[in-house]
Amino acid sequence: MIAALTLPYSNGPTEGVNTKTKRIARQMHGRAGFTLLRHRILLG
Repeated sequence: MIAALTLPYSNGPTEGVNTKTKRIARQMHGRAGFTLLRHRILLG
């Protein structure tokens, strides 16, 4: 908790990428394999 107030950097951008990746994976669940999922993540 104290680190959030004292350090000048944040992991917000990383969390945003994780959220976007999970959203894409949920949308594609059961439709395609890893190759297409990877392609969509790289394009997004």
